[in-house]
Amino acid sequence: MMSLVQPFIEFGFMRRALVACLAISLSATPLGVFLLLRRMSLVGDALSHAVLPGAAIGYLVSGLSLVAMGIGGFIAGLSVALMSGVVSRFTPLKEDASFAGFYLGSLALGVTLVSLRGSSVDLLHVLFGSLLAVDAQAIALVGAISTFSILMLALIYRPLVMDAFDPSFLRAQSRWSAPLVHAIFLILVVLNLVSGFQVLGTLMSVGLMMLPAASARFWSRRLSGILLAAMLLAIFASLSGLFVSFYLSLPAGPAVVLAAAILFFISVLVGPCGGLLRRR
Repeated sequence: MMSLVQPFIEFGFMRRALVACLAISLSATPLGVFLLLRRMSLVGDALSHAVLPGAAIGYLVSGLSLVAMGIGGFIAGLSVALMSGVVSRFTPLKEDASFAGFYLGSLALGVTLVSLRGSSVDLLHVLFGSLLAVDAQAIALVGAISTFSILMLALIYRPLVMDAFDPSFLRAQSRWSAPLVHAIFLILVVLNLVSGFQVLGTLMSVGLMMLPAASARFWSRRLSGILLAAMLLAIFASLSGLFVSFYLSLPAGPAVVLAAAILFFISVLVGPCGGLLRRR
C-alpha cells in the first residue's frame, strides 16, 4: 500500500500532476457525458485539435507562456465552434461534417505554425503535453477553469438535461433558450480543452474528457450515476496512469489516457449495463 502513495509523497512533480489530473477529471469528464448524450462525441475531439493554431500563435508571440497559449487556444477553439455552427445553420452541411473540415485545417495550420519557430521537442510538447512538468502557474490556471466550469455546469444543469433529452420542452420554457444553453456548453468544453491542453497536450486532452464518459454508460442507467461513475473512472485512470508511468518510466500523459482506454475496454466487456459478457 505504501508503494502506491510513495511517489506522490516524495515528489512534488507527481503531486502537481495528480492535482491537475483530478481537477480535469472533476470538470471535463461531466462535459464529456453531455457530449455523448447530445451525440456530439466527435465534437470534443475536433475542438481539441482546433485549439492548436491559437496555442501555436501564442507560442510564436511569447514562447512557452501558458497564459498566451491558453488565451490563443481559447479564441481559436471558440472561433471554430462558432464557424461550424454558422456553416451547419446556413448550408446543407451537418455540424459534424463542418467540425471535421475546420479541425483538420486547424490541426495542419497549428503544426505548421509551431514548426516555423520551434524544434521537434517544442512540437511534441504542444501536441502531447508535459504532465510531469506542470508548475504552480499551470495548476492555478487548471484549478480556476475547473472551478468555473463546475459552477457554470451546476447553473445550466437542468436546461442542459432538457436540451439533451427533450429539446422541445426546453424551447417551451421562457427562462433559458436552447441557443444560449448550447453556446455556454460549447464555451465550457473549449475552456476545459484549453485546461487539458496545458497538461496533456492538444492530442491527449480529449482522452480524459471522453473515455471515462463513454465507459460510465456501462455502469449506470441513471444520469446521476453515469456522471458519478465517469468522474470516478477518470480519477482512477489518473492515479493508475501516473503510478505506472513512474515505475515503468513511461510518458505520463499518454499513460493516463491509456489507463482510461483500458478502463473503457473493461467496461465494454463486463459493465453491468450492456457489457458484452453480461449480455451473453
